[in-house]
Amino acid sequence: MGNWQLPSLGKVNLASIDPQDKGKFKTKRDTGKEMNRMRAELQDLQEKLAARRERALLIVVQGMDCSGKDGVIREVFSGVNPQGISSYSFKKPTALENSHDFLWRVHRHVPELGQIATFNRSHYEEVLINRVHGRVSDEEACRKFEQINQFESLLVDNGVELVKIFLHISPEFQLKKLRKRIENPHKHWKFDPSDIEERQHWGRYQAYYEEAMAACSTAKPWHVVPADHRWYRDYAALSITVETMRRMELKAPDPIPGMEKYLEQLKPLI
Repeated sequence: MGNWQLPSLGKVNLASIDPQDKGKFKTKRDTGKEMNRMRAELQDLQEKLAARRERALLIVVQGMDCSGKDGVIREVFSGVNPQGISSYSFKKPTALENSHDFLWRVHRHVPELGQIATFNRSHYEEVLINRVHGRVSDEEACRKFEQINQFESLLVDNGVELVKIFLHISPEFQLKKLRKRIENPHKHWKFDPSDIEERQHWGRYQAYYEEAMAACSTAKPWHVVPADHRWYRDYAALSITVETMRRMELKAPDPIPGMEKYLEQLKPLI
């Protein structure tokens, strides 16, 4: 198991984390057996989560454009029961969402007990994007960080296990992906001209991500996953998810006494 979790206190320095790191592995093939084992375990853990309906799991995935947020969610949860999971992608807020506090649009999608939810982007967007573009001051950002901490503590106190993952890529990797989206007609649907503009703010995004992760780790810590290698990104995210659910100590419901009588009732129908 890798060490992707950030300390709960202290500054965050993304430049000190290699986005091309592959841990103990050399190639995707090296992860095959562990990936299969963890996927099987995740299916079992999800079934226990759904059966008892005492806890919920929320996975928040953040990252720069082209970091693979959709892809990692798809790969990690490809084998789970679709009835037990929901996924939400948070784009530019709608008029309705802007008429509420910034946490409203995410709070309404928090999973109910027994369920898993994944967020592609999240409540952190309000601080990150608006701060990069000068719409949120440093003072306002600090207030919002406090509100985020209170919100996340509320979730945890009410049975929602929270996992926060930042997919860490290099600017060179992002450039390669953007070029593919432009050059490949089958990828045009993924391209947004604003991606080029946002790329110009790379340094500011990195700095504000560092501040957000350092300020918002009181309820649950952040995990920084090197993501230049897609297969290692998937391995790390799956490992974090499975390890988190192990710590939840999920158990199957206790047997119900007296079930034998229903077997007797079935006999006339056989």
